[in-house]
Amino acid sequence: MNIKNFNNNLISFLDSSPTPFHAVSSMSKILQTAGFTQLDEKQSWQLEPGKYFVTRNDSSIIAFVRGTQDPAKSGIRMVGAHTDSPCLKVKPNPDLISDGYLNIGVEVYGGVLLNPWFDRDLSIAGRVTYQDKQKNIRSILVDFERAVATIPSLAIHLDREANSSRSVNPQTDIPPLLMLIKENTGFDKLLLNQTKLEHPETEIDKILGYEMCFYDTQGAAITGLSEEFLASARLDNLLSCYTGIQGLLNADDSVSSLMICSDHEEVGSRSAEGAEGPFLKTTLERMLPDKDDYHRAIAGSLLISTDNAHGIHPNYADKHDSNHGPILNRGPVVKVNSNQRYATNSETAAYFRALCDTNNIAHQSFVTRTDMGCGSTIGPITAKELGVKTLDVGVPTFAMHSIRELAGSTDAYALSKVISAFFQDPKLLGTTS
Repeated sequence: MNIKNFNNNLISFLDSSPTPFHAVSSMSKILQTAGFTQLDEKQSWQLEPGKYFVTRNDSSIIAFVRGTQDPAKSGIRMVGAHTDSPCLKVKPNPDLISDGYLNIGVEVYGGVLLNPWFDRDLSIAGRVTYQDKQKNIRSILVDFERAVATIPSLAIHLDREANSSRSVNPQTDIPPLLMLIKENTGFDKLLLNQTKLEHPETEIDKILGYEMCFYDTQGAAITGLSEEFLASARLDNLLSCYTGIQGLLNADDSVSSLMICSDHEEVGSRSAEGAEGPFLKTTLERMLPDKDDYHRAIAGSLLISTDNAHGIHPNYADKHDSNHGPILNRGPVVKVNSNQRYATNSETAAYFRALCDTNNIAHQSFVTRTDMGCGSTIGPITAKELGVKTLDVGVPTFAMHSIRELAGSTDAYALSKVISAFFQDPKLLGTTS
């Protein structure tokens, strides 16, 4: 696949995945088309060499190739990413009626940059859980798709200090404006009508719960005078989900490879389907039910955590260590932190750099300024949970955690190429095969 086709497919994936639930649905369709068999955690698994995937909570997914070689000898090539992004989530009782308007109460999910959410054309998507006519409880995905809300800014005439000292109160300043109020109209009724509209074949008695979030309707796009940039919501971290899945589609079927995309990374990963939960470990144990084989496989495996890196911002270059400021379109970034906010060590970094060099892929390094705090990823969490060799890499981006982020238009393709090479590598660092 050439870079133009890759980016067009990436853009389609980003636009079709406004929530973790939709992202997992999109990846499931890609995998099924490529011949992967879906597994059910509640059923017994009898795994022969082949291609499989399994989901949890509809918001996390693990896809893997069970190779023909013994994983206890060959190790497992693993890549990790996350499906969630900072956003505004609808509260359970969200109706806020004032002066004839219906606003929607929201919770801030993750470390959101709030200011960019103002004056955007917003839609709503997520998972709806309902009771059908037979009293069964089921869940279904819903996406309004069109612009249905906005968060209007307060005019500068009413706040003369807006450009110098305005702060955002997440309780009072950001409830999105949905509509002029009408009789017997509230969010629950609107959501019920939308669910029935999208799924006319579904017999819905009543909605019992939902996990809905607002998102920007402006689609992903290649931008820049020479088309140097990729602009989109949710680049952190759906870009890595897509590159990892694409790499897995090209995996060598003689060795075992795995891609995990976890929910709840932006809020600490502490959930049944998060990276600190047991999803990955239990899946690996079912791949390798013999305890000794399992521990031998983990000792010979490597996990690459792929989460976005901070590109050096030309207007704020002093926010970076001058020797470790990644540049957009100069390749994936090896992320290093001596305090274990990233899981990279000298051996895992050397392996990744050698893999890039062998495949003629440029690469960079990132270390945060010593006088600034450092974010973290699923890398250290997974390393702790499994005891597996791990490193952190990512594509450099601007405006991380904004409603619209910016990356280089060649970097995702470069990361996909090195991940593909990783999934085809016959001998991992530390393996005995």
